[in-house]
Amino acid sequence: MLTDAENPYQVLKWLRRSPAAHLVKRLALSPETLSHGALDALPQRAASAYVRGLLVTAGILAPRDENLALLTNRVTRTVADLPARQANIIRPFAEWHIVRDARRRSSRGRYTYAAYKGDYGNVTAAIDLLNWLDSQSLNLRRLQQPHLDTWATDRPTLRARAIPFLRWGIARHLCPPDLVIDRPDSQLPGNFQAEDDARAELTRCLNDATLPLDVRIAGALVRLYALPLTRIVELTTEHISRDREHTYLRVKQHPFLLPPKLAGLIADQIRCSTPGHSAVTGPRHLLPGQSPGRPRNPIGFADTMRHHGLSARAARNTAMLNALTDLPPMIIADLLGIHPKTADRWATLAGNNWSEYVSSRS
Repeated sequence: MLTDAENPYQVLKWLRRSPAAHLVKRLALSPETLSHGALDALPQRAASAYVRGLLVTAGILAPRDENLALLTNRVTRTVADLPARQANIIRPFAEWHIVRDARRRSSRGRYTYAAYKGDYGNVTAAIDLLNWLDSQSLNLRRLQQPHLDTWATDRPTLRARAIPFLRWGIARHLCPPDLVIDRPDSQLPGNFQAEDDARAELTRCLNDATLPLDVRIAGALVRLYALPLTRIVELTTEHISRDREHTYLRVKQHPFLLPPKLAGLIADQIRCSTPGHSAVTGPRHLLPGQSPGRPRNPIGFADTMRHHGLSARAARNTAMLNALTDLPPMIIADLLGIHPKTADRWATLAGNNWSEYVSSRS
């Protein structure tokens, strides 16, 4: 791959100065031990992530679900640092409840970076609860509802994350059976964008050549199809298909017709992100990240879009309402991968309760 690069001077510069290149040299000295496990045992820094992506892209290592690997590796390191009395509780919860469910979702191709963040958040909430119990000279068996209410009140960002651990503990008789954490009431979105602004921003995404190409593509997809950034960054060249007249974007099993300008932007993006060698085969991410074979981080990408004056959440909310005025909620739920009850609540907001919609927009 290195010798096939179009610019050998850039390769020489990388070999001399990059920490990732120094790691490649170390691995080359003992290629018989080269594996995902060996890389997992190294300090997880940018260089190790880059080298892993490079080796997978070159076909030296087999591809894997990196979001799932992030979860399993981080859970393993976190549990290893816990006191024994906490590890004996957190390990089975994390490995047999959280990670097991994550593997099932990964097998269906539905495990995103946001899912990894949420699952690991459930583990950290459980650890925080155990730490608080230790500070109060309590344990799970002595935990009572007033104790739990005090902990949940002081930690509003963790209370919902602790619900899976509490249910798991009750099912295994580790704590009293009548404990409950009230989940915050589900609320309809209140951050919307005026439709004139949404149209103006869509026009800007399609025509403003001063914007970065990946920002233009993501901004247009959000405003046209109400796709979340977590799904947009996972799109690959496999999701793009063409016939004699049109270009389509496949989301799940459904093809969306792309406007010609957006199709042209995506074609330009694919050409720009194509490696300059023939060693790489298979699908490639439309919005590649810094590490080879990895997509953009949706959290950092959202910051980039806001820097260019393009909101993601507000524009998606408005696009979702527009879609629900034309299609039944069940179809929208199937197309966009949201729960049918969520789609039904959105449909109520869009069609039967315009006062709330107008109030939210204002």
